[in-house]
Amino acid sequence: MLNRRLVLAAGLAASLASGFAMVAGPAFAQGAATPAQKLPVVASFSILGDFVKQVGGDRVAVTTIVGPNGDAHVYQPTPADAKAVAAAKVVFVNGLGFEGWLDRLIKASGTKAPMVVATQGITPRTGFVDHDDDEKPKGKDKHAKEDHGHDHGGIDPHAWQSIANAKVYVANVRDGLIAADPDGRDTYTANAAAYTAKLDALETEVKAALARIPAEQRRIITSHDAFGYFGEAYGVVLVAPEGVSTESEASAKDVARIIRQIKAQKIPAVFVENITDPRLMQRIAKETSAKVGGTLYSDALSDDKGPASTYIDMMHSNVRELSAALAS
Repeated sequence: MLNRRLVLAAGLAASLASGFAMVAGPAFAQGAATPAQKLPVVASFSILGDFVKQVGGDRVAVTTIVGPNGDAHVYQPTPADAKAVAAAKVVFVNGLGFEGWLDRLIKASGTKAPMVVATQGITPRTGFVDHDDDEKPKGKDKHAKEDHGHDHGGIDPHAWQSIANAKVYVANVRDGLIAADPDGRDTYTANAAAYTAKLDALETEVKAALARIPAEQRRIITSHDAFGYFGEAYGVVLVAPEGVSTESEASAKDVARIIRQIKAQKIPAVFVENITDPRLMQRIAKETSAKVGGTLYSDALSDDKGPASTYIDMMHSNVRELSAALAS
């Protein structure tokens, strides 16, 4: 696996060697956007990309690495990704161990662009261990799990699931854009303020909608542990058979424990996510009295035709699905 990644990195670097002059040529030399020239920026995944678009507006051209319905936990970078990073004047990432592939992409691209960690200033949820951590391969493959390059280090990276945290993302995006394009300060400041006001209104709506569901019914099962920040912020108890990464596989012991918990606590619904295989959740629902709720959007937005093509639409969609399943 390690050799495969080294080959991938070498391939990305070779691709850049032949096309770098064209990708990062004089057109982007000054780094400040003009009416005829948008600032080229990169966001690591679709939800963060939406934040950047909301704040950047017409002054930025945003390339998103992991797009709609994509799973950033298991993503493998491509030469096109490396070219986009090489051409960028600023790169926005989630941090907290979310993008396990990021270091090798940055190295392969050769970029000198500043990297803005959008979770800077957020206190992360900690103390998490992937369910399969105690089943790491032994012998000559004992480092196989580490070589995959996706270890959260006991940290939950899904901070955007709290709207209060989303406002921190927006502030960090604003500051990163201002640093890269000082001439756009007024635009970025105004856009961030207007979008933050929308997030304030969204937070009020979400709290009101979930408050209408009796506390004892606000218990759900989700595919992987991506909604911890949401649960803490809005009083929802969540259980997941997988860990904070979709790479983590639920063991038979985990599944049996969750089935017992559903029956004992009369948890009313299980939910699948747009980035995960639904079969495990369908199995759990079949063996309990819980019903399968609608799709929740955790780590990625939907495409433009779906119900969650922006962050605000995503939160509205998730709350609608939760309310429909838990209030009935």
